[in-house]
Amino acid sequence: MMVVTLRWLIVVGLLVAFNKKSLARDWPSLKPHLGFLFVMGAFGFSVFNGLFFMAAQFTSAINMGIITAMMPVFVLVGALLLYRTPTRKLQWVGALVTLLGVLVVASDGEIERLLQLRLNTGDLILVVATIIYAAYTVGLRRRPNSSALGLFTVLAASAFLASLPMLVAETLLGRVQVPTTQGWGLVVLVSLFPTLIAQILFIRGVEIIGPGRAGIFVNLVPVFGTVIAVLYLGEKFQFFHGLALALVLGGLWLAERGA
Repeated sequence: MMVVTLRWLIVVGLLVAFNKKSLARDWPSLKPHLGFLFVMGAFGFSVFNGLFFMAAQFTSAINMGIITAMMPVFVLVGALLLYRTPTRKLQWVGALVTLLGVLVVASDGEIERLLQLRLNTGDLILVVATIIYAAYTVGLRRRPNSSALGLFTVLAASAFLASLPMLVAETLLGRVQVPTTQGWGLVVLVSLFPTLIAQILFIRGVEIIGPGRAGIFVNLVPVFGTVIAVLYLGEKFQFFHGLALALVLGGLWLAERGA
């Protein structure tokens, strides 16, 4: 929870320091929707992050990869139920093909490992977290008429405020950890790339192509994670990595063809 709080504190500080004009310009559009935006930022960012980190203590990386790969399906269902967003068969086929790609990379290409999986408390927590982020993705369709930076500033501030009770709870449980020098470096990197830059691009992407199509791209995360692990951690690139990449990219292509 210390990581969750610090990442949003840093992001809010950067946005307020370098985005004052944009925020002032967008404020009239954002102000009437503050309640909705607080719920979006609190649950879509802080609660999701907190549950995700909590689940990681009780389940395996394989289970996490498989369960989070269901997010695009949840997004498609949510967009269909809430907004009657039209979806074609190819979009569903594409989502399932990307899911198959994630299964391949999560199991290291060994089907036997998938057959031996057992659900546990961490998996249930992760299901809830995945549904929450899928709901956040669908909710972005109701975003106010403002710039992505202005919107994200309010969402980030909401995420920071919502993270404080979780940090207090962690402190009272005696499990809080103050970052070391290396830890601070990691917090800064997490704040800049997956928190600041990625989220702004994701908001903009949902604005352009809608939540259903944007949600499918989430399944690129484990593929890029594998590539980064090969490049920076010296892990060996194997056949199943290439197969997973082909399946995920092929599924995205099918989904886009059917959109």
